[in-house]
Amino acid sequence: MDYYGKQISRLIEELAALPGVGAKTAQRLAFHIINMPEERAEGLSQAIIDARHNVCYCKTCQTLTDKEECPICSDETRNHKEIMVVENTRDLAAYEKTGKYNGVYHVLHGAISPMLGIGPNDIRIKELLIRLQGDVDEVIIATNSSLEGEATAMYLSKLIKPTGIKVTRIASGVPVGGDLEYIDEVTLLRALEGRMEL
Repeated sequence: MDYYGKQISRLIEELAALPGVGAKTAQRLAFHIINMPEERAEGLSQAIIDARHNVCYCKTCQTLTDKEECPICSDETRNHKEIMVVENTRDLAAYEKTGKYNGVYHVLHGAISPMLGIGPNDIRIKELLIRLQGDVDEVIIATNSSLEGEATAMYLSKLIKPTGIKVTRIASGVPVGGDLEYIDEVTLLRALEGRMEL
């Protein structure tokens, strides 16, 4: 039954389609947006449109950025010989918040999951292997401690070890089944400092 009319119902439907947003939250957000000053609502809609049109993958590390190369990859003060491999851009942001990692990243945009039909060719492994042909001393595998994250870590280790590049895995300060984006900075830092060679 349509309580609000087509425009409001459509807004609620679109918001409810977002991940992690249920029907009640979508309704609350819709009414908040409707009650915003018009210029703020226009600013929000324009920010969504601009992000959708202008955000792309960094040519080096594959993270999301609005330039050809992200600020981390273009920073000459960072250690480009040390690459931390993460599953997604949120994991990269979680490590950046520690303020203690000075290397660069590689974002896979997923993890190997045969159950979901995600294989090595479905994530950004090929791009990582191309990067490893350059001057790289260490690859830190910082995938999540889930079954998929562990499978991805083992697969990457078997690919990279024959090249002679040091391969390490973040320590288990990260709980099994935990997503990096939700873990506090101290735990992430301990996991990074306690990494082990694979």
